[in-house]
Amino acid sequence: MKRRRRSRSKRMRVLRLWQRSELAKAIPYLRSVTGSLREHYLELLRLRRKDERDRDAHAPRDREQLIAAEKRSDELERAQAKFDDALEELNGLDVYLLNPVQGLALVPFRKEDDLAWFIFDHFAKPGIVGWRYHVDPIDERRPLSQLPASLDDDDVRATRTS
Repeated sequence: MKRRRRSRSKRMRVLRLWQRSELAKAIPYLRSVTGSLREHYLELLRLRRKDERDRDAHAPRDREQLIAAEKRSDELERAQAKFDDALEELNGLDVYLLNPVQGLALVPFRKEDDLAWFIFDHFAKPGIVGWRYHVDPIDERRPLSQLPASLDDDDVRATRTS
């Protein structure tokens, strides 16, 4: 009888689910990180466009142009590294960037037994502008008024002791 080889399963990652009260406290920090991501992304786009324009110019290059091209390449690498670092910081919180230019990010939470996402908007005064189920289309935005005012752990303990 032949032995079956077990296929190696991919490593499972546990997703941190946020509570609304935790998220409310984290909004200033999220605003800071998404603002940095936006700035780094726009700088990255600017440098890429400049690099493409310079490459598209088919004029012969002299020594100064070659040095300038190398300098732009280094700037591009540094900008990419800054963006990657800020993105890693955001992902470390289990918050995921949706659109860097618009400052949109998704924050996971549990709605009954389903995975759902708060929609964070860097430019909106309240920060959280809506939510969506995981299975919803990516552009779906449900109003926060549809969410019940759920109790946090501290509130549950306070009501039990009363």
